Amino acid sequence: MEIKRAVTNVRAVTLMIIFFVIFFVFIGRVAFIQVTKEVNGQELEELAEERWSRSIELLGKRGTIFDRGGGILAEEVTSYKVYAILNQNQSEFVQDPSETADALAPYINQDVQNLTRILSQDKFQVELGAGARNLTYEEMLEIRELELEGIYFTREPRRYYPKQTYASHIIGYTERNMEAARMGLERSLDDYLSGQDGQLNYQADRNRVPLLNQPETITPAEDGLDVYLTLDSNIQTSLEQVMTEVDEQYKPERMIAIVADPKTGQILAMSNRPSFNPNRYESITNYMNYAVSDHFEPGSTVKMFTVAAAIEEGKFNQDQLYQSGTIQVGPDPVRDHNYGRGWGEITFEEGFYRSSNVAMAKLALEGLGADKLYEYWERFGLTEPTGIDLPNEASSLIAKGSQTDVATTAFGQGTAITPIQQIQAATAIANGGKMMKPYVIDRMVDPNTDDVVMKNEPEVTGEPISEETASQMLDLLEGAVIDPAGTGKPYYIEGFDVVGKTGTAQIPNPNGPGYIQGHGENIFSFLGMAPKKDPSLLVYVAVERPTISAMETGAQPAQKIFTTVMKQGLEYLNVVPTVEEINQETKKGYQLEDFTGMTTKDAAKVIEEQGLTPVILGDGKQVISQEPAIEKGLLKGERVFLRTDDDSYEIPNMVDWSSRDVLRLADVLDITANLFGQGYVTGQDVSEGDRVVPGDYITIELALKSYEQEENLVEEEMNEADTETEDEENGEAIGESESEDLSDGVDTE
Repeated sequence: MEIKRAVTNVRAVTLMIIFFVIFFVFIGRVAFIQVTKEVNGQELEELAEERWSRSIELLGKRGTIFDRGGGILAEEVTSYKVYAILNQNQSEFVQDPSETADALAPYINQDVQNLTRILSQDKFQVELGAGARNLTYEEMLEIRELELEGIYFTREPRRYYPKQTYASHIIGYTERNMEAARMGLERSLDDYLSGQDGQLNYQADRNRVPLLNQPETITPAEDGLDVYLTLDSNIQTSLEQVMTEVDEQYKPERMIAIVADPKTGQILAMSNRPSFNPNRYESITNYMNYAVSDHFEPGSTVKMFTVAAAIEEGKFNQDQLYQSGTIQVGPDPVRDHNYGRGWGEITFEEGFYRSSNVAMAKLALEGLGADKLYEYWERFGLTEPTGIDLPNEASSLIAKGSQTDVATTAFGQGTAITPIQQIQAATAIANGGKMMKPYVIDRMVDPNTDDVVMKNEPEVTGEPISEETASQMLDLLEGAVIDPAGTGKPYYIEGFDVVGKTGTAQIPNPNGPGYIQGHGENIFSFLGMAPKKDPSLLVYVAVERPTISAMETGAQPAQKIFTTVMKQGLEYLNVVPTVEEINQETKKGYQLEDFTGMTTKDAAKVIEEQGLTPVILGDGKQVISQEPAIEKGLLKGERVFLRTDDDSYEIPNMVDWSSRDVLRLADVLDITANLFGQGYVTGQDVSEGDRVVPGDYITIELALKSYEQEENLVEEEMNEADTETEDEENGEAIGESESEDLSDGVDTE
């Protein structure tokens, strides 16, 4: 009995010890937790927060990019993603994968067999591939109308570019989900465009149902800044359209075009080819904005700066004679672009019109001297980047070190500069000597407060020449376009005072020394402005290696771009010639009388008796207006337009009409004629016999009708092409390679 009791006591003591050990361990643990507020290394407050607290991310919207008129160029939009529920425990799920795939596949660019496989997986839900993401609202509605069981949608933001290829190298792009900005302003302004995300915090139960009477904390999201550009939608659209036409017709290696306001330096339009659609960035082949990020030998467009420097220094006597053709510069012959034949003894003024390399070399070497030439290159901003607010601007490469470098730099060979540098330099000539810094960002606005965060203002970067020199240069540039000897004749636009300078740049041979040779194997360019009296637009166009026939010239694709954009741009800016100006009164010829109120029969009889051509518009019996107006002098055979008292009017066949006649027709009928190109009518969007009423629009295509003089020069070039001179055997003579084709007699400037 005593032994049993002793055993019991031992057990009781043991249990009591164990109890106290567990108790003290428990108390110690509780005390430890109370003091440290940690369990297994994790704080209790964090555990509670994790269990009961919920948060929702509030996304900051990426800033929108606008043109100068408020048109959207890049924006964040809501897109939709399609996904499928496969779990059979849900109220709706994909019950027939094969039937669902047949109906859905065409809408999401999926193979039916592959989509059937995806929809047959043993998963709760599945995504349906790249084609099922970034859908527009309209595309989402189309799929929703199929009423497919188990097919659902979720919203997600994406970047969208509504104008497609419009100024794509300026704007650049982001990935669709906006996780990364890849090029253009989207990348360089990423810190400004990106929004700051916010957060909503609240208390909820395990089913995520918000708890009653619990506080919520909100950190609001902030949208990114909106950016307004200087681009003008009308001018940019016109540029994109004509560049696409030229690209399809001539298939050049690349093209560059810039339109600027010379008074402010604002870039109104800029485009490149090859271009791209930023909504489909996977297909980009050209990531470079050639207008800003590439330099090349400019050719004769820079002769305007050489002459401007000579005028400013008093070294240009336009009436002074010199012997054109060829001069020796050290060991190298410098030749004029017509194979060194030249034009005999001519004035320096004519030498500029003809784009003579010899004239420029003599001005640089004998007039200015090397130091002064390079000083003016610096004054004109041709030695440093312009500082335009676009990414990846290239600098120039100025050839220095020998007399040959001085001579070639003066006429645009050897030295490499960028198109935007030429635009900036030309603003000095267009703007009375004041050179304007180019810029494309007008302002940045905080959409959260509507405050203007940054605003660009026109900036004068220098005054390389005087107002008098600029005025004299405008006269010379006008001669280069309208003078019979001028290389810029194809760029003449009837009724507008276009001034400018052509250029034909050589392209270095990538496979060896020297330059690429052959018809059309150059960069053909034109740098011009209008109107001469007070230039409103400054345009640079360059077309590299267009595919042209033996009778076509490199000037033609560049001319089509320049004249189309310049003419439409000036008309849009209301810088248009009046019908009276286009009529060009003559002192000789029949002076028109007033036909209004006369019968159409009597009026037509009087007109025909004077050797003119009456054009009766409408089926009315009485003339109510006419064009040209009364007392305007007309020469034999010209058209006189008579509008009759009718409600609508049949459009005649206008093929081979001049642009002057088209404008007269449009004026008398009170309709608007949109003219593409220059010269004579080759096509019209309203067919012969179709009727129009006042206020209607018609579109007319024009082209130069005759190139008799230029064709002779083409033939001359083809004859010369078979002759190899001793200089060609030893290496090409300087200046001979720049073939200016029809605009310059097919030879080079």
